Amino acid sequence: MPETLHVAIVDDHPLFREGVAHTLAAQPDIQIVGEGESAADAIRIAAERIPDVMLLDVSMPGGGLSAVREITATFPVIKLVMLTVSEDEDDVTAALRAGARGYVLKGVAARELVRIMRAVASGEVYVTPSLAASLLFELSGGKAGSHSASPLDDLTERERQILERVAAGDSNKEIGAQLHLTEKTVKHHMTNILQKLQVRNRVEAALLARASERPER
Repeated sequence: MPETLHVAIVDDHPLFREGVAHTLAAQPDIQIVGEGESAADAIRIAAERIPDVMLLDVSMPGGGLSAVREITATFPVIKLVMLTVSEDEDDVTAALRAGARGYVLKGVAARELVRIMRAVASGEVYVTPSLAASLLFELSGGKAGSHSASPLDDLTERERQILERVAAGDSNKEIGAQLHLTEKTVKHHMTNILQKLQVRNRVEAALLARASERPER
């Protein structure tokens, strides 16, 4: 039986928060260990419950981003996911830089949210694909669409295949199953990919991959 995933939800809209809690709690391997409506609540729940994953809204009392910064600094073991209506690229970038491991738009399907929670808990980083384009210039140094001296040119064919799957949102385990590789081998390739692309994590690598596919304006 899978290990129980302890989740906390902090959002200042009670009806929405209760709906998310109901959706997640219906899963046999997910337990809701805390609910709140402000940054202060998030920090308190983090200290008292130390959940595996915490869902936070960006625009809640006290500020979701300030809560992320404080929780990341004090309890780095907690994986933070923004669940919000904000599609502002500054919010997305700020959240990732503050330490958030995921950025998901409200309206996400229940099944998809459950999948994202499990993926983040296992160490993945997730950003709603529709938001990726708005981050391209920010995270690729303003070079999106440039085909000269691209760091992607240094990748092997296998690394390119893996990066394509990362850009599609697949986990290492899913990539391994598709490409007939062990999860350990995929992790090894990912380490090489991050070094070659000079990025910090899977999200930035995926965004660079999407940038290379985007036509010049």
